[in-house]
Amino acid sequence: MKKMLTLENGLILRTANADDVERVAAFNGKIHGELVETMTSRLFLHHPNTHLDDLIFVEDEQSGEVVSSLCLIPWTWRCEDVEIPAGEMGIVGTLEGYRGRGLIRKQVEVFKQRLRERGCLLSQIQGIPYYYRQFGYEYALPLEPWLTLQARQIPDPPEPAFTFRQAALDDVSTLVRLYDEAAQDLAIHAARDEAIWRYLLANTKGTEMERDTLLIQYPGGQTAGYACIPHHHFGEDLNVNEVSRLSYDAALATLQHVKQLCIERQKPGIRLNLALGCTLAQVALSLGGRDDGAYAWQIHVPDVAALLRALAPVLERRVAASPLAGLTQDVRMCLYRETIRLRFAAGKVTEVANVGFTTWHAEPIRFPPLQFVPLVLGYRTWQELKAAFPDVDVAPGSRLLVDTLFPKTESFIYTVY
Repeated sequence: MKKMLTLENGLILRTANADDVERVAAFNGKIHGELVETMTSRLFLHHPNTHLDDLIFVEDEQSGEVVSSLCLIPWTWRCEDVEIPAGEMGIVGTLEGYRGRGLIRKQVEVFKQRLRERGCLLSQIQGIPYYYRQFGYEYALPLEPWLTLQARQIPDPPEPAFTFRQAALDDVSTLVRLYDEAAQDLAIHAARDEAIWRYLLANTKGTEMERDTLLIQYPGGQTAGYACIPHHHFGEDLNVNEVSRLSYDAALATLQHVKQLCIERQKPGIRLNLALGCTLAQVALSLGGRDDGAYAWQIHVPDVAALLRALAPVLERRVAASPLAGLTQDVRMCLYRETIRLRFAAGKVTEVANVGFTTWHAEPIRFPPLQFVPLVLGYRTWQELKAAFPDVDVAPGSRLLVDTLFPKTESFIYTVY
């Protein structure tokens, strides 16, 4: 449903129609560069999941100029077998002469309404430090790891045992299978169907997200896996930003191939922007690679009870595999402004309810609302959060329960655009 809101000083906040896409794309080009201009156009004209109502902008009524914009990029995340609709806040910017007027805040209000309309259980952003906390976002999943190694640390192969070629649209079914197999190693990952894979292969050229998707093949032609090398990224090193499951031999051969590319392209080193538990990262570490940490996705949960309700099958399995199997208990989690009651009966979640404000000192489990998000998503344990936030507290009688429901897990989000 198209939205229009009159702001002060002759400004109008709108969601897009078909005629607006190229205008907003050109605006994004002014703010973020030509590659993002092309990316905006492709996202809203060719991506299988976007909708024009997801593109939000402010224009100057007198000049007709777009002066500020952001958008909702739809994803589906999976936590084990549970699908989580998500909406990334992306491509945020304002012309310099219009900054300081609260235009982003006004657009965020429309964005959050759009999250509700789409049924999104969470929203994520790759944004600049600190700024998005004011809109209810907290760092809660790894993003942009810096695992680096030098070409000299990778041994030369005695003879090539694998070959590498660019993936094509005919390879989509293979890529879907390989991606889904690798995703089984992650607690939370982005879902990708054939339509998204086709978009990645056919519509990212000339955009900020352009990359080479290389199929790794045995001498007989069978596929051993794939790896992706982006054209645009942070830093000067050659970057690998996605990989399937690989055997040790295939992982080592991939590093040797990347080493050759690094030398040919005169790059100072190699960076793996990957889940650290994957074989390629583990082989790189075994060769002397250095883990310099990672940035993080900033995540907003509009309705904590709704997210926990969706995750009930995951929570039930965790309880069933623990000493608390068969649990019958009301689990009350105080987020200071509200308390969430999670009711278990014989190990099954029978109710998740927001019971509103309660007296915090009477509750055995207490978290500031933003700090509860990294706990639920397995990014931090309650002990790690308490070390940084003294108003996190779990009473002794509830600690095994919280550890069981919300363990630290490995998750990683590879792109869908």
